[in-house]
Amino acid sequence: MTTFAYGEPLTEVLTGLYRRAADQRSRRGPGPGRPSRGADGGDARERAVAAQDMYMPISPSTGVLAYSLVRAARPTTVVEFGMSYGISTLHLAAAVRDNGIGAIHTSELSDKKIAAASASFAEAGVADLITVHDGDALETLAAIEGPIGFLLLDGWKDLYVPVLRLLEDRLVPGSLILADNADHAGTAPYLEYVRDARNGYTGVYLDSDRIGAIELSCRI
Repeated sequence: MTTFAYGEPLTEVLTGLYRRAADQRSRRGPGPGRPSRGADGGDARERAVAAQDMYMPISPSTGVLAYSLVRAARPTTVVEFGMSYGISTLHLAAAVRDNGIGAIHTSELSDKKIAAASASFAEAGVADLITVHDGDALETLAAIEGPIGFLLLDGWKDLYVPVLRLLEDRLVPGSLILADNADHAGTAPYLEYVRDARNGYTGVYLDSDRIGAIELSCRI
């Protein structure tokens, strides 16, 4: 397992969450490594309830990449779409903490995941850096003030474009957007949008065994 240089207790909490996610994956048996929050049936809350017991972590290497990008960009506001059990949020929190500046706004619909993730944030000593918005991200994230310097997209894939468009007026030149599971069929409209230079982004597609498939974009 990847080791993290985030110090204790954050590293211990994060490692434990990855271990539980791996145990769950092994119990499911052969098949895809992790469920990807695609464009499945049902409204957002129904999908969240159906997936409330599922760990849906970004890969450890993607987490370290997100940490590194936030350290480099030093954003005052970090937004995450799709908290799940808070694994990706902890990577972001480690970066904000180490920068000594910034705050994280994350979104989740599952009450069970919010309770579990909030307990993990407190145990890791970073709860004061994180605001969890309970409810539909298209409603709860609308009130976040800019400028938004870093955006992580790792929720339902069919909502990548609506969430990006919702926050777009608060993204400034140099803002970074990291979209996970970029190889999922449901991300096709998002990739088309951010790769169209007329929409004001430039970026690169990365795919490897360690990070999976991600689209990293920059607001220009």
